[in-house]
Order: sequence, then structure tokens, then C-alpha cells
Amino acid sequence: MGRGTGRGPRPRAGLAPLDGPLRFLLLSSFLIPLGSFMVLPFMSVFLHERLGMGLGTVGVVLAVASLVQFSGGIAGGALSDRIGLRRTMLWALIVRTAGFMGLLLALRWPPLAVGALILTCCGAALYLPANKAYLIHGVDDERRPAYLSAGNAALNAGMAMGPLIAGPFVLSSPGWLFVTATALFVAVTAGHARLPATGDQPAAPGTPRQGLLAGVALLPFAANALAFYLYFYFQHFLALYAVEQASTAFYSLVLLLCFALVIVVQPLASGLISRMPYGLALTVGFAGLAAGLAVLALGTRPALLAGGALITLGDIVLFLKNDLEALHRSPRSDAVVFGQQRLAAGLGAFVSGVLGGLLYGLGERVGDTGSFWLLAAAQCLLLPPLLLTLRRRVVRRHDPHDYDEGALPHHDTDRRIPGR
Repeated sequence: MGRGTGRGPRPRAGLAPLDGPLRFLLLSSFLIPLGSFMVLPFMSVFLHERLGMGLGTVGVVLAVASLVQFSGGIAGGALSDRIGLRRTMLWALIVRTAGFMGLLLALRWPPLAVGALILTCCGAALYLPANKAYLIHGVDDERRPAYLSAGNAALNAGMAMGPLIAGPFVLSSPGWLFVTATALFVAVTAGHARLPATGDQPAAPGTPRQGLLAGVALLPFAANALAFYLYFYFQHFLALYAVEQASTAFYSLVLLLCFALVIVVQPLASGLISRMPYGLALTVGFAGLAAGLAVLALGTRPALLAGGALITLGDIVLFLKNDLEALHRSPRSDAVVFGQQRLAAGLGAFVSGVLGGLLYGLGERVGDTGSFWLLAAAQCLLLPPLLLTLRRRVVRRHDPHDYDEGALPHHDTDRRIPGR
């Protein structure tokens, strides 16, 4: 399948020529968020204005949905170990397609909307760990950053295009919008049914089941939770702040800039990020977050653009490096590792939403929302040193050669089969 085997001459890190299944998987990594983000970013508007739900209820629904979508990834990783990667992706897409059908039916019976939304999030939770594991199955360590970055670029391109396409129709013609998204998911699901059974090696009968957190790479897990906690201050509350300081249109421009940076910069920088010592990557990433959040406090239009760019560049380093380190340090399968990292992301995002909402509300009441961003920036400087303390304790308990902060080695020091 055009992938490295880990033998022979050391290949140049990057994407090898891709065969049909991998090209389809990358295309799906664009189409799935395209269909999802034609609908999901507007759910607060749809639930409140179209279905008449109170804003308090809408907030609770969206918080639960986000927690399910992120943290449910750990169940998706475990399911992949039991039934295989392709089967997990297929069942996840069936569940998600059913969710979008439910949203369409909710136009006639509104109470169905909440269950349908949760169903789509369950499908997303099951799909992503298996998708990432399938994408890098059999790929040597040096090429993994390039493959993961390509998948992330496709994901962000779909997330950027979805709202642009759907914005004019979400309130005027939601029925046609839901029909289009459902049809797209039906087509993608049919395509997944034809994928080769790469990685479909479910556990043999009688194999003891490991706990969902068994073998977790503690430091990358904690770093991922902290990174998402700090990033979701930006994700959750930028809309309120940007609309107040500028306009809805300018907020959309900031989001487009952030998506464009991920699409362009992460694939180009993936090799550098993979070779970067882990301690340095954490320092660079959290420093980018701190700088960006502090710049947002200025409240001007240039500050919104510059702050969004700095935050995105910091997260490009943190999110990719944490996944690579987790894959390197854990003895579990790739899908389980990705699921554990999604759990960390979900926990961080959930705490950010709860605590951030209280802090932003306090800033609104005192008439100084800029201080909210300064407080978030301060956390970027104060909390990461705790991670480095955790790292030093981990290194003391283990052979330091197993946890070298340098580039990921060509051979697997955990004696894992490449791609597993």
C-alpha cells in the first residue's frame, strides 16, 4: 500500500505514493467533517431559534454532546481492538448517518433532535481513533507524522468549508441541508464497506480484556488534557468576544485563518515537530498559546487575527507531538492510544467549558472581558511546569533510554509491531 515496512534503507520522511484505499480515506477525512460542519456549528442556532429550546438547555445539550464526541473515543479505540479497524469505522459511520437522519426527522418531531445530535457524536467518537490507526497501519515511525498531518489537514479543510457552504441555508432551508449531509454520509459509508480489511485482526476468543486506560502514556495524556483545556478557552469563548469587539463576519475570518494555518503549516512542519525534543515541544507549544491568549486581550481586529494565529501555531505543535509521543510510549494498539488521547481532549475541553464559562461571565459582569484572556494566558505559563515535574518522576521510574526526548527512533523501543 505504498507504506514503509521499517526494513531496508532509511526512507525520507514524508508521504509515500498513496494507493486507492488511502486516497479514499484522506478524501473521507475531508468529506466527513464537511458534512458534519454543514450542520453542527449551527446547532445552537437551530435548537434555539428553529426548535424553541431555551439557551440554558441548549448549553447543556452542547456540553454533553462535546463530551461524548471527544471522550467517547476511548470506547472507539477499545472496539477497534475487538472487531478491527475497518468494521469499527463502518459501524461508526452507520451510527452517524442514523444521527443525521434523526436530525431531518426532528423537523417534524423536535424532541428527536437531542437524541439525534448525541447519536452523531457517538459515531464521531467511534470513528476517529480507528480512522487514524488505519491511516498509519504498517507505517514506520518516520513517516507517521506526515500521514497524521495529511489527515489533520484534510479534516480542517472540511471543517472550514462546511460552514461556508451551509451558512445561508441553516435557517431558511434546514431540510435540504440535512438531506444533503445524510446523502453524503451514505456515500462515504458505502465507500468504507469496500476498503481492504487492513488492521482487521480482532482479538482471539478468550483473550483477556485490558482496561480502557491500561498502558496509558501518562505524560502525553496529561499534556493533551492540559492543551485542550487551554485551547478551548479560545474555542468556546472567542465568538462572544470577537462579535463584541468586531463583528460576526470578522469572527469567521479569524476561524478561516486558523483553519488555513493547520492545513498549510502542519504538514510542512510535521518532520520538524517529530524530531523536536518533547520538553522543547511543550515549551514552544504552550508559549504560543500564552502569547496568543495575551494578544487577544487587546481586543483590536489585528489582535484577534494575531492571537488566533499564535494559538493555532502553538496547538499545531502540541496536538501532533502529544499523539506521536503517546504512540511511542504506550504498548497498546494505535487505535486504543488515539482513543485514550481523545479522552484526555474531552476531559480538558469539558473543564474548560465549565470553568471558562464562570470566568467569562465574571468578566462580563465587571465590564472587562479582556482580563479573561490574560488569566488564560497566565495559566499557560503556570500549569505546564507541573507537567515537566511529572516527566522527571516518570524518567526516574523507568530506563531513560526508553523515554528519550529526542527524535522518535526508527526502531520501536517498546518492541511493538510497526503500525500496531
